[in-house]
Amino acid sequence: MDETALRGLIDGIRRGTVSPDDALGSLRRLPFADLGFARIDHHRPLRQGMVEAVYGPGKTPGQAATIVTELLAASPSTPVVLTRADPPTVNACTDRHPHGVITNSDQPSDQGRAPLSTVVWRPAPARPERVVVVTAGTADLPVADECAATLHAYGLTPARVTDVGVAGLHRLVDQIPTLVEADAVVVVAGMEGALASVVGGLTGAPVVAVPTSTGYGSSLEGITALLSMLASCAAGVTVVGIDNGFGAAGAVARMFLNPARTIPDLPGSPT
Repeated sequence: MDETALRGLIDGIRRGTVSPDDALGSLRRLPFADLGFARIDHHRPLRQGMVEAVYGPGKTPGQAATIVTELLAASPSTPVVLTRADPPTVNACTDRHPHGVITNSDQPSDQGRAPLSTVVWRPAPARPERVVVVTAGTADLPVADECAATLHAYGLTPARVTDVGVAGLHRLVDQIPTLVEADAVVVVAGMEGALASVVGGLTGAPVVAVPTSTGYGSSLEGITALLSMLASCAAGVTVVGIDNGFGAAGAVARMFLNPARTIPDLPGSPT
């Protein structure tokens, strides 16, 4: 249940096209639906302007497909996102709901397993904000792909700047105009994670940094990049958890989609 659906329900009652009993039946689904193995938060889009994503790992394909079905049925306009799904889970969900847009990374997941996918149903209408997703290296692409797919669900279509890590800084210099014109930038980097500080010093846009678990030696599976980004000398860089492309997209979405930012004019307010 998002704001659009709730307004439609109220308008239907006012026009007489929705009976009080039908409206009550719809509202009983607020704030969550109990599926036995999961409690689905239908109130989140109305409360936060954010979707409740389905996290693939740890769920059976059937459980994931049932949750996706519940979310799609709850509101005709709310995006639905399935993240980090293996091929059997993707197949189970798309067999029931074939209109999802699947983003497959070209890179295998850790330990040689098949690439994980993000699937988006009913993406939001396109928004005007300009978001750029920057990656230090090709190995960072799976995290960047998850971020870009989630941004797409929110109606944000990011530009991509790839393989511009600090070991070859001249590659990034060529992209400075893109960074300067952005409304928000996501920086995805492993190794020592220095790219976030460099980008943060080049653009005035909000920068969300994502450390990845890629790297040699003392990269410590992303901990070195995480600490480096947290200690950034570029003021105001936001840092999410290791490999959390979904979380980075959520941070950007909160900047633009918070329903509290839209405040109706009050009687007598200056115009």
